[in-house]
Amino acid sequence: MPNRRGVLAFLTLTALLSWPWWFLEHVVLGWSMVNPLVQLPTAFAPALAAIIVRRWVTGERDVSSAPRLRQSWRWYLAAWLGPFAVTAGALALAALLGLWPADLAPLGAGAFLLPVIVLILLPVYWGEEFGWTGYLRPRLVPGHPLAGAVLTGLLWAVWHYPLAFLGYIEFPHLVLGLAVWTGSFVLQQVVLTQLYLGGGTVWVAALAHSGNNMVIGLVLGTLLIDHGSLGDVSTMLLTAGPLALGSLALAAGLRRAGAVRPDRGVELLAPPARSPRSGFRPPPASGLPGG
Repeated sequence: MPNRRGVLAFLTLTALLSWPWWFLEHVVLGWSMVNPLVQLPTAFAPALAAIIVRRWVTGERDVSSAPRLRQSWRWYLAAWLGPFAVTAGALALAALLGLWPADLAPLGAGAFLLPVIVLILLPVYWGEEFGWTGYLRPRLVPGHPLAGAVLTGLLWAVWHYPLAFLGYIEFPHLVLGLAVWTGSFVLQQVVLTQLYLGGGTVWVAALAHSGNNMVIGLVLGTLLIDHGSLGDVSTMLLTAGPLALGSLALAAGLRRAGAVRPDRGVELLAPPARSPRSGFRPPPASGLPGG
């Protein structure tokens, strides 16, 4: 079972390439895990793990990392602007509930640079998406895209758990906090997978991941937590509704584009066989997830 062997090797390598470094940085060196430069060395751990597993464990071939800019520009646009829509929705909900005074002043003039910053930092978030969304997800539950996305989200959350004990995020009620954080990861992964399905490349998902961190996380963190009265759990719950609506919109887009079908050649496990009649190289029958 190459899938099982590859999945176990990927998860083990991803943990070994990141967890010890996190503990070294925070416990031994005393560095803050909130600092993006401290996080940077392990941002590519999932991608490196996936490359090692493909090359030396399973011998798989993958063609999902091509940018596909011309074919997928609509999905890139959705991935780029979607985080701003989710942020606006969460802020509107907070204002309606009386949890935020609708004051954008704490953001400062630098907020206008966020659309550009999201694009600049896109390569940083490619590392996680290449590993989690591009490699792991389609191999967990082949033929069942949604189940694969949900399970990937759960494992992605577990990978982040040590950060809850290293100062990256703090929960007054640990069990509740981890539960909500986990649910947030699952919902994010469903959306990321839908974007990956539509665009046919992990670069679309990486762009949305950049927006998630640099727009949703940064703006809501500044306005609702740092200069507001909410905590991380409340803020994550506020984003759940807009994210779910975004997922429904993406699902409709996938149906219109006819993307809810086999891989379309973006997750090949081995070189496909050539058709004897036309020379067309058909994609395999494995399924793609959504989210």
